[in-house]
Amino acid sequence: MRVHRRSFFQLAGLGALSSVVPKTSHSEVGINAIVDKTSYMRRVTSALKQQWPNNRLINIVCHGHSVPAGFFKTPVVNTFNAYPHLLHRSIKSVYPYCVSNVIVTAIGGENSQSGAARFESQVLCHRPDVVTIDYALNDRGIGLAAARKAWVSMIEKAKTVRGLSIILLTPTPDTAHKPDDTNEPINQHAAQIRLLAEEYEVGLVDSLAGFDLIQKETGDVSALLSQINHPNRKGHDIVAKELFSWFSDEPYQAGIDDWDVH
Repeated sequence: MRVHRRSFFQLAGLGALSSVVPKTSHSEVGINAIVDKTSYMRRVTSALKQQWPNNRLINIVCHGHSVPAGFFKTPVVNTFNAYPHLLHRSIKSVYPYCVSNVIVTAIGGENSQSGAARFESQVLCHRPDVVTIDYALNDRGIGLAAARKAWVSMIEKAKTVRGLSIILLTPTPDTAHKPDDTNEPINQHAAQIRLLAEEYEVGLVDSLAGFDLIQKETGDVSALLSQINHPNRKGHDIVAKELFSWFSDEPYQAGIDDWDVH
């Protein structure tokens, strides 16, 4: 396994993560700098293209907390405008012959420690082709070290499954988020996830970077949120579009469901 210099400092415990973050911009550790999308996902995309009788069931599992679970303005769970469902619709728009499931194993309020504890029994049991992991928003409560241990546990268990593709997600923001503030926990957890994707050579969806681009342009992130800490449909589209790019070069087009998109 290739270990990069920035990851080595974390593994060796040499300094706080905040001392690493200023040296690491989104352009330095971006999705294309970690693994090549086409080659990394080739086994999955090739299977998605097959027609009957040569096709097979493709399982994609979205693991995490309330955001992939579909919570908008709590207690409303807006499943069909959350990124797992939007991803599924986009996949079907370009792979009409595939038989696919997008299985959501996310639980509102959960952090990665709890998610890691049930990873084998409730995620790998589905024999997934792809697993996405999205816990950073809630991991602020357990801190960087505990979160890293839990994410590493899930990544390493997933990597024992032959042919399984892993995609890590940086967090979506809350209303208090300040882009580029290296002392902010959301930014620190996002930086740690980027390093993990680089260290373990797995996929990365940099959700936070997508939100930051809009927040820097408009000065406000509230138009992308349904409440203080949950994205609305526009916010979920940011995540779904980037996630879909791992499955296809075609334009993202998930459509609008007959639900309140706020």
